[in-house]
This record gives sequence, C-alpha cells and structure tokens, in this order.
Amino acid sequence: MSTSATPDGQPPAGPLVARTVPVDPAVADSLLDLLPHDRPVTWLRRGEGLVGWGVAAEVRTSGPTRFADAAKWWSETTARATVEDRVQEPGTGLVSFGSFAFADDPGDSILVVPSVVVGRRGDSAWLTTVGPEVGVPLAQEVPAAPVGVRFADGALNGEQWMSVVADAVARIAAGDLEKVVLARDLIATAAEPIDVRWPLRRLAAGYPMCWTFHVDGLFGATPEMLVRRERGLVTSRVLAGTIRRTGDDERDLALAATLARSSKDLEEHEYAVRSVADALEPHCSSMNVPEAPFVLHLPNVMHLATDVNGVVHDAATVSSLQLAEALHPSAAVGGTPTPVATALIAEIEGMDRGRYAGPVGWMDASGDGEWGIALRSASLDGSTVRLFAGCGIVGDSDPEAELAEAQAKFVPVRDALAP
Repeated sequence: MSTSATPDGQPPAGPLVARTVPVDPAVADSLLDLLPHDRPVTWLRRGEGLVGWGVAAEVRTSGPTRFADAAKWWSETTARATVEDRVQEPGTGLVSFGSFAFADDPGDSILVVPSVVVGRRGDSAWLTTVGPEVGVPLAQEVPAAPVGVRFADGALNGEQWMSVVADAVARIAAGDLEKVVLARDLIATAAEPIDVRWPLRRLAAGYPMCWTFHVDGLFGATPEMLVRRERGLVTSRVLAGTIRRTGDDERDLALAATLARSSKDLEEHEYAVRSVADALEPHCSSMNVPEAPFVLHLPNVMHLATDVNGVVHDAATVSSLQLAEALHPSAAVGGTPTPVATALIAEIEGMDRGRYAGPVGWMDASGDGEWGIALRSASLDGSTVRLFAGCGIVGDSDPEAELAEAQAKFVPVRDALAP
C-alpha cells in the first residue's frame, strides 16, 4: 500500500485542508466542460454529480485486503484533515474517488483525493478545494476527437469465446454451479493518445440514465449501482437479464415483455438479487426486496432490474466502501455460488479483468457515497483502449446469443470513441 500526492510517490506534507463553498448553479450547468486534462475524475448522472481534477493525496492497494487497506487510509486521512464545509450535502467536504480490482490477484486499486471538486445536486452547486484556494473554474477547451481508431479482438476471438461459454454451460449442467458471468475484451488503438474527456462527453450525452465515471484511466457509463449510502439509507440496483434493442419502439416493447417473462433471464436475475440481499442483510435493520423486477430501458439494451433498499444499522462504523466490499462480487458480475463461479472465471475466461466489473465511485468523510459496478467500461492507456463486456451464463444459455449480447454491450464505449 502506498500514498502519494506527487508523481514520484511522496506522501502529502501534513494533514489535508479542505474548503467547500456554494457556487452559482450556472457554473455547474455542464460539469464535464469544466474538466482540465490534469487527472480528471467524474461521477455523473443526468447532469448531476461530481467532477474533480488534480491529486491532493492517493493510495494504491492490491490483493485480498485492497478494500480494507483503502478504508483504513481514508479513515486516517479524514481524521487528520481540517474541513470547512459551508454546503453540508453528500459529496461535499473531503471527497475521494475510487476504483477497485475485480479479483484479489492480480490488479491494483486506487482511492484518490482530487485537489479540486465541483458538484451539483438539484439547485445546489459547490466547489471544494484541497490545499490552496482556487477561483470559480471556467469552461475548458473542447477535447480533440480520437484519430484513426482501429478495433481488434482481445484475449479471445468470437469463436474461442463461444467455446468458453459452451464449457461453462456444460459445467452448469453437470451441477458444478448455477451461474457464471463471463467477459471478453476488445482492443481499440488510435493513431494518437486519446483524451478521455472526449468519450466521457459522448457517454454522458448518450446514456444520461447511467453513471458516467472516470478514475485513473478506467471510464464508462454503468447502469448498475452496487451500493449507495446516504444518511443511513442504503440502495443497490441489481441488473441481470438482457435483451438487445432494435430501434423500433413497438418491437422493443414486445421484446421487453418477452424479457419480463423469460425463465432464463428471470432465473439469472433471481440469483443476482439474492446475492445482494444476503450481503446487505447483516448491515441493515430493515430491507425491502421487491418480488418482481422491472425492465430498465437503455439506448442499446434492456435489462431486468430490481432496487434493493435498506436502513443501515451501523452507519457510524460501516462506510459505503465497506458495504461495497461486502457486496463484491455479486452474482451479477461473478455468479452463483460466488466462490465456485469466480474460480471458474479465473480458470476459463482467459484474461485479466483488471478493474472491470469492480466497484467504482466516490465517498465523503462521513462514509456516505455511491459505488457503481464498472460495466460498459474500458481502460485507457495512451492511445490504447481496452473495452470490456460480460454476460451471465446459466443452464440454457446459447453461446451465439451470448456473443451477440456481449457485442451489444461494447456499443456504448465503441460509439464514444467515434469522432
């Protein structure tokens, strides 16, 4: 575990000093327009949320204790900090953004405190600075579009991946497990380094009902809220069961009805909801788990969705990050039973997920925060983007249909890289 505020990895000099002040909401009309190129972080939905830049402090963790190490560092950092908060909303004061590896090994995770954060919630907007005060931020230049983007298969091509799916279906039929989520990757290479602010703008505009995020090179627009903790209330949105949209409204309504009756998709969804409810129950004094899912309509696909709600009974000691750890990996990204499914993923998936399908989001000093699952996402490194898509495999899954579903899930980031 290491902490740093500078590229050479030196720890911050002394306790952090944060100041949050209200600003004219017009300043935050388009939060993404404010982002400079300096280590931007984002968490946005329907024009609201948080953006930040610069690094006041950060910690990188890895292995089975990656969540606990980050939580300990955050607790110590906030305990030593001096905070003046004139807004007192979730997301004001000292705030960190995080992205965590899917698996215990390999992969690294990060929790970063930006030097500047601008937030908006309803009619309220604010500016937080950590360290020297800065003026109200101004809109930045429009980022350049990616140039000469080419796509190629990642670890496995389509035929190879369908063979892996068939192997998983056979193991499910043999009784080894009930469900496993298998992912594949796609590699995009551009002629020049890509400015992440370009795809972020495209994703936020095209998928306003999703949470558009970026932390340390991992970006995307996730439809799935792993956990939100706000003033004692806990919410988790579970998505499992997918059908591709056609673009024809009448046809899509018929497909939505088909999805809502699909035994295969309802079975997959039930596993995911059960895993979330079981993980939250020890921390909640009361819970509401709807009996039936609703259909969530997104521009490219439709999902079966359920919002699980609860009242956390140990808010003083259990942060949103610790709740995210308790929930990860849910059946929606791992499978059922989870230990068997994640072992199978490591055995047959054929790639390192990195931080794909891990928790991504933010947390304030009180422990409130929002952590999504890093889906419809990609990792950016210079001129190379690695896109990810996963599918829930159950006993009657068809490999060709699952490949088509994965292709549909690549669409948001693929389109976001277009000029």
